[in-house]
Amino acid sequence: MDMQSNKPVSVPPGGFVNPAYPPGYTGNQAAYGYPQYAPGTFEGAPGQANYVFQGHPVGTPYAPGVPPVQNQPVGPGGAPWMPAPPPPLNCPPGLEYLSQIDQILIHQQIELLEIITGFETNNKYEIKNAMGQRVYFAAEENDCCTRNCCGPSRPFTIKIFDNIGQEVITLQRPLRCSSCCCPCCLQELEVQAPPGTPVGYITQDWDPCVPKFTIQNEKRMEVLKITGPCIVCSCCEDINFEVKSNEDVVGRISKQWTGFVREAFTDADNFGIQFPMDLDVKMKAVMIGACFLIDFMFFEQTGNKNQRAGVWQ
Repeated sequence: MDMQSNKPVSVPPGGFVNPAYPPGYTGNQAAYGYPQYAPGTFEGAPGQANYVFQGHPVGTPYAPGVPPVQNQPVGPGGAPWMPAPPPPLNCPPGLEYLSQIDQILIHQQIELLEIITGFETNNKYEIKNAMGQRVYFAAEENDCCTRNCCGPSRPFTIKIFDNIGQEVITLQRPLRCSSCCCPCCLQELEVQAPPGTPVGYITQDWDPCVPKFTIQNEKRMEVLKITGPCIVCSCCEDINFEVKSNEDVVGRISKQWTGFVREAFTDADNFGIQFPMDLDVKMKAVMIGACFLIDFMFFEQTGNKNQRAGVWQ
């Protein structure tokens, strides 16, 4: 929607769409697809702390310009969660948060047990907006044998939860070849939103020099391309993977430099994702999945296995 003229804007091809309110939306009802939740506790993955969430009060306004809800749910560390915006049309439940942002920060949590023993644990991530408000919480679900035997190449399921503890996105990575020497069995990741309903895929493209990926919609049609640097390692600066549409750069996935100590002794990485504001929320969710796949492929360290420096290592 054009914020100046308050008129709808046509939808261009290639997966871009502008948010719009659903028919009959009055600005004082619960978000589309959600029941009225009572306050409760979200049970985290095994070994993960539980988080307390406050249900959204009935009749609390969602409309733009209305003061934010008081006593918002508080995530780990005491920072507030992002309040739910009005849901766009045909938006999967939980993805309405993505309709209002063009940048996401992903912070992997540091695991003390992993630092001390070298024993690989399930990864956990905080997903925030540019203001530092938590949008989602992500947790890997995997067994001990797979984590420590397959290392960064392991298959995984990552579940992403919203501020009321509802699983809104599921990422599934099958076991595939980790070397570019085998172009017939390259990396792939499926994104489901809600769980059980595929909304897109990330597939690795064979290239002897640089990391390349294709972002596809639920019909396996190409929407965006991702291209990384030839040498996927750096000191004191970010590593950028460019997101392109028809050879034009429209976004970026950046592995952020976190300092010598953290880079040397942990595999807890920070990422930033930039995308167009009017990109379809489903494709924004797929870009989050692409970030996790890139993290595991190039920046995850397990035991004595250091991070990869390129597509061949």
